[in-house]
Amino acid sequence: MGNNVATFSDQQLEDYEDATFFTRKEIQRVYRKYKSLSPEIVPNVLSIDEARCFRLPMEVVCDLPELRENPFKQRICSVFSSDGSGDMSFEDFLDCFSVFSESASRDVKIHYAFKIYDFDGDGFIDSNDVTRVVETLTDGQLKPEEMEEIVQKVFAEIDMDSDGKLSVMEFSHIIERAPDFVATFHVRI
Repeated sequence: MGNNVATFSDQQLEDYEDATFFTRKEIQRVYRKYKSLSPEIVPNVLSIDEARCFRLPMEVVCDLPELRENPFKQRICSVFSSDGSGDMSFEDFLDCFSVFSESASRDVKIHYAFKIYDFDGDGFIDSNDVTRVVETLTDGQLKPEEMEEIVQKVFAEIDMDSDGKLSVMEFSHIIERAPDFVATFHVRI
């Protein structure tokens, strides 16, 4: 396996297995992907502290082929970055790939999808969040009145208690009606 493979202690691998949806082999594969983003600066061996503290800049992580074309790539990095900057430690990166893995449960995926769309982090998806989602998806190509119409239609259809914001429960209810959600909220390692 050579210099491109991290040397993790058995305890580190066991801890990662317990905290993710990955096997030891998959954890090593995720590390190789992390290291491949910047092989000249990512250490070959990561201590527990380095796995938490060493960070790749968000711009580097966003260039990952699996994220490159995703309009939410910066938001994904921010949500999974433990310090909120978007820069990712190996553990942040591992958590991200774990959530996007085939083995992650639908509930875990829904939880993180909600966090990605909750731009202001207030625990609800309100009209400002939906506006940002639509702007992100359309690359800002809509006129303000078109944007407002879409936001109103979204809330008219899915805001079950008509309070002008979506809770995790309401969001989950909507996602339950989207049979392809799990397949699209997935990245193969």
